[in-house]
Amino acid sequence: MFRTSSRLADGREIIYFDGKPGRVPVPDPRGLPAAEPLCEVRRDPLTGDHVTVTAHRNARTFLPPPDQCPLCPGGPASEIPDAAYDVVAFENRFPSFSSRTAGVPPTIDGQELFPRAPGRGRCEVVCFTDDHDASLAGLPVARVRTVVEAWADRTADLSARADVAQVFVFENRGVEIGVTLHHPHGQIYGYPFVTPRTERMLAMAAAHSGDLFADVLAAERDAGTRVVQRGEHWTAFVPAAARWPVEVHLMPHRHVPDLPALTAAERDELAVLYRDLLRRCDALYGTPLPYVAGWHQAPAGEGRDLIRLHLQLLSVRRAPGKIKYLAGSESGMAAWINDVPPERIAERLREVAPHLP
Repeated sequence: MFRTSSRLADGREIIYFDGKPGRVPVPDPRGLPAAEPLCEVRRDPLTGDHVTVTAHRNARTFLPPPDQCPLCPGGPASEIPDAAYDVVAFENRFPSFSSRTAGVPPTIDGQELFPRAPGRGRCEVVCFTDDHDASLAGLPVARVRTVVEAWADRTADLSARADVAQVFVFENRGVEIGVTLHHPHGQIYGYPFVTPRTERMLAMAAAHSGDLFADVLAAERDAGTRVVQRGEHWTAFVPAAARWPVEVHLMPHRHVPDLPALTAAERDELAVLYRDLLRRCDALYGTPLPYVAGWHQAPAGEGRDLIRLHLQLLSVRRAPGKIKYLAGSESGMAAWINDVPPERIAERLREVAPHLP
């Protein structure tokens, strides 16, 4: 993989990841003003959760026509000036977190019960291909491998920043999920705090008498009823207490805290198994599955010995043409109800034939 860094017209960084050397980045011809995002973090006094407020994101691009796609290369509205690319990452123009955000008062309305802080950190977009009509599942294994390298590169870079406490690599796919751009891409969030889900996993892992993730993986592999894929370095399984109609975890066999810690052999197999998993998901109902696929990684600071890297892929589709909506129990009380038995989804994912050669 060959890495080339450049700058966009407003000063944001853009990084190309190519399979061949020789990239000479094209200058960004747009006359963009300097990026001045407005991000702040507030803390809920009842739960302790962080809530991010981003006034500027309400004006972000929303489902533009293909000829105005900002992720297609070289067009007048494009964020990527070059005429072609393999994989590219750049700072989000409408970030949830940014080191460029302005300062804010330490409290809301002067009330110490309502603390606030600037939403420092970094958000990036990762484009998997310059083909607007492609999908990550349809790319060659070699390209998926480049995507893995890009994920690891950006995780290492963001984790080293003083304003980042945790890095989350994810892809939203499908209008049912709420995507605002159809071009195949993912995102990376460098949070200035440790997220609530990770805090909960840290607490559970610390309270467990052994290695919680190793024990979960061993139990799933031993039972076998929810295992979807087995490899030399990875296993994919539907968790026993799956919240979503379709939910799969992909976990390495050894403890690694994050993507940069993976060996070359683990990355090679990941590219193959992950693409296969995505294709199985698309074959599940005979149509592209809307999903969120996110990499849970250890925080940049404490807890790296407790959290094992793993992928969580989830979908709101509970049957052909039917969507699970988060209603009263889930949205109001965070008490999940799953209409689809995890064992049944695992069985179907094992049986389906992945699309495409």
